[in-house]
Amino acid sequence: MAFAPGENVGPYRIIEQLGQGGMASVFKAYHPALDRYVAIKVLHPAFMDDPSFLSRFQREARVVAKLEHPHIVPIYDFAEHHSQPYLVMKFIEGMTLKARLAEGPLSKEGALRVVEAIGNALAYAHAQGVLHRDIKPSNVLLSPDGSIYLADFGLARIAQAGASTLSKDVLLGTPQYISPEQAKGTQELDEGTDIYSFGVVLYELVVGRVPFNADTPFSIIHDHIYTPLPLPRKVNPKVPEAVEQVLLKALAKERADRFKDVQALVKAFKGAVLGVDASVGRLSPQAATRKVPPDQAATKVLDEEEPVSVPEHAQPSVGRVEKRRRWPWVAGGVGMALICLFLFLLALGSAEVPGNAEAFDSGGVDRPVAQALGEAAEDPFVRLRKAKALSGEGKDLRAAQEFAAAGELFLREGAVVEAAEAFLRSLELGPAALLRQDDAAAGMQEALFLGASEAPVWGMVERVGELAPQFPHLDAMQARAFLHAGREEAALELLANALEEAPKDPFALAVMAESHLFRGDKTEALRIIEKELAKRVSLPPWLFEFFLSLEEKAQA
Repeated sequence: MAFAPGENVGPYRIIEQLGQGGMASVFKAYHPALDRYVAIKVLHPAFMDDPSFLSRFQREARVVAKLEHPHIVPIYDFAEHHSQPYLVMKFIEGMTLKARLAEGPLSKEGALRVVEAIGNALAYAHAQGVLHRDIKPSNVLLSPDGSIYLADFGLARIAQAGASTLSKDVLLGTPQYISPEQAKGTQELDEGTDIYSFGVVLYELVVGRVPFNADTPFSIIHDHIYTPLPLPRKVNPKVPEAVEQVLLKALAKERADRFKDVQALVKAFKGAVLGVDASVGRLSPQAATRKVPPDQAATKVLDEEEPVSVPEHAQPSVGRVEKRRRWPWVAGGVGMALICLFLFLLALGSAEVPGNAEAFDSGGVDRPVAQALGEAAEDPFVRLRKAKALSGEGKDLRAAQEFAAAGELFLREGAVVEAAEAFLRSLELGPAALLRQDDAAAGMQEALFLGASEAPVWGMVERVGELAPQFPHLDAMQARAFLHAGREEAALELLANALEEAPKDPFALAVMAESHLFRGDKTEALRIIEKELAKRVSLPPWLFEFFLSLEEKAQA
């Protein structure tokens, strides 16, 4: 029995139904105690035919509820109502990427923001041992304030091993975006399955269509396993060759031929779009068309709107903690983050264009710098191009100033990763000059602190420690990066050092409060938060807002 508008489900009042798929229905609801709207996903009653389902639901819901990332829709709660289990999630106003693409192609800038947001969310989830398994445009949410979310972590593992009539013949994943190994029903999957599905989304963004589509789901999954990938430049000749190479590697039939991780895919894609050497390597079309031995595949797949995900338990390989400001990172994180510094040195075309391939046509990347310098000075990408031109002329001090200006403009837009990249480039070219500029130094603090939750920034924080070991609040930034990389013990060690030297440091206290939330200790987190909020006058406005966001999480 589905929930009905006006019905009370636990502390929530159902407002309206938002959607329905093969495994679940989604409702908008109101939570009076917290005066906010939430999204409730109620699972199909047929799952209760499996006697082990409820315990599996509770176990996996707890795993997914621990995912806390700016680009992942958070799970607030889970419970039962009339023997129907449901999940309670943040309600996101806005539209899906699928709906947005139906209106027309994204600009280069818009597309890269989506790609980076999804990539950061997946990198974080993979570091926690959680796979998504159903990446597709309808699971990417675009809010009016520019925020981007990846939705629907949580259902795949719940439904995977059940004995219910609903799950017996269901292949987890949406056919147009499913990986070959997932289509074959392979049980032991790694992040390669998400890389493939993410690659299909990139293919659709660039080419204007998914690589495989047919009248029946079985035909589609057969094509993912056996049929050669339609070459992007054959489908749409305007696709740049470098972008085609990235897509070929991401959509290789064999896992070993794909990118090693999501960070590498995002780096290569951004480099190809921006005209930077992405070091993808020349991958033959055969790698994306290799046939694999036949295997039995399911004949039924989830409805297009059905969300799934699955936690796995592999943890990232990281070194142990060393002395402060000199520490190892998640494998590959440092190199990827440092290379990312150069990916924003060319401007992106921002205007909407008639077709997807035109939006990614490399011709717009090579405009003369003189033309860019005549454009709006408030465009951070224009400032980046100016900085690159000055650096190429050997005018490092002026280039450093332009990189810092770009960083401040990115901060205004809330693009903390791009801001951190720009500030770090400025620091590398003229460390003394940047640190003497109060606004630039403060902007770099904000970008690094807020960006420390994003995988690309982890290595940047370490690089700042090498260039400017006395940079203010560096321990707090390093600790926050460790916390979001799943290195809680390392984070707490750094925080202990920071608070021993400066017991009232609001940056370190903010990370300490966040660490309490990670451990589920809302009482101790609130104690720190409320004490710091009382110091509003002495806090930077953005840090005050950060404490407010922590307070909201602690009271949820």
